[in-house]
Amino acid sequence: MDQLHFFSSVRISRGQGHPVEEIDSVAEAMMFLRKWPTGRRGPVYQCALNCCSAALSGQMSAEEARKAFTGFARITRLLDEDDMALPVGSENKTGVYALRR
Repeated sequence: MDQLHFFSSVRISRGQGHPVEEIDSVAEAMMFLRKWPTGRRGPVYQCALNCCSAALSGQMSAEEARKAFTGFARITRLLDEDDMALPVGSENKTGVYALRR
């Protein structure tokens, strides 16, 4: 596996009527962040951008960058609901339904 690919995708949802977008790597996260509107670039955006840049230059792991990007997606309310129920980096979906009761 490429060191810049995420262990699991970050699922971005722009709302009903839009397909869920899966961000699978640091490079894809960086492209997404570069398209983000300038007027909406705050500290969480900057943190995610810095972490992705650090991962691309080998100063941080792809999973650390994924966590920062996931935090950005959660704060901006773009994180798909299925991802919001799981702990960051979790592949195990058992118990998810108990959280949503």
